[in-house]
Amino acid sequence: MTPFTLRDLRKPQDYAAVADVLNASQPSWPLTPELLQTWEEVRDPALFNTQLVAEQDGRVVAVGALGHDDFAFEDWRYFGSLAVHPDARGQGIGTALYDALLRRVGERGAREVRTMSSDEAVDAPGRAFLEKRGYVAAWERYESRLDTAGVDLARFDGLLASLAAEGVELRSLSELKDDPQRDRWLWELDWELFQDVPMGMTLTKRPLDAWVRQELEDPTLAPELSFVAVRPGQADPLTGPYVGYSTLGRNPSGFYYIGMTGVKRGERGQGVAKALKVAAMRGLNAAGGGEIRTFNDPPNVAMIGMNEALGFKRTSTRYRYELQLEATS
Repeated sequence: MTPFTLRDLRKPQDYAAVADVLNASQPSWPLTPELLQTWEEVRDPALFNTQLVAEQDGRVVAVGALGHDDFAFEDWRYFGSLAVHPDARGQGIGTALYDALLRRVGERGAREVRTMSSDEAVDAPGRAFLEKRGYVAAWERYESRLDTAGVDLARFDGLLASLAAEGVELRSLSELKDDPQRDRWLWELDWELFQDVPMGMTLTKRPLDAWVRQELEDPTLAPELSFVAVRPGQADPLTGPYVGYSTLGRNPSGFYYIGMTGVKRGERGQGVAKALKVAAMRGLNAAGGGEIRTFNDPPNVAMIGMNEALGFKRTSTRYRYELQLEATS
């Protein structure tokens, strides 16, 4: 076994090497060094986060991180990830990295650690690693995919026409960029909609400026393919005329993914959410088409059914693993 050493992540010098490790470990969702740097720069500096890498013969072969989760913040809860390059597995590197990270949050009084995995074959070693250490799969999310080339988008003409007749406009984020209230209304709408997403956790409302940097200014967001349902003349004190929205992001490898789709309670049952996704699919198809991926929680039966009606096919399941430290101490 070739000796290895652990050290803190060096920013930005290590991003290229870290991207190589992550992409080799999870090839279905490739990342770039530039994305890693951007996401690091918009992280809330007030929240704890620690990152380590393992080096072997001067090469970064593994990376791990543990930190507060600003999406569901509790001071005692931490969210993390760990990846070992396939070439370097079976040498104890992952164990050493994991133990070092766990010691760091343990010293801070951590009571719970969360992470994600999936039922894809590439994640089998990671699932075994977690379960051996007492992690439990506490929540599932279904991944589904479609290719716009295989969808008859003309069959939704009637839906779009009926919503237009009812006064609902579908406008892209790009079209709304000059609206001085856009960001604030979307921020409030996003928070309102997420309250009804059955994710099995209590969410935290991020500050407006952080939300804008992390969501609207994310370089993967495709604003021309992300749509807002607008009802002109409506003046909600928090969300203005915005009654629903759906975002589409673009992975560096070329596929797209749905980030959020939701509609205000009073506007549901009219096909607004479906229309928002159809608008994105039509926009993507007009630009040459492509694959779209989406994620849904099992209790969200209505959204799962709608996605199936649109043509999405389920491909895999993702798991949120949790470790209760008090129970294992």
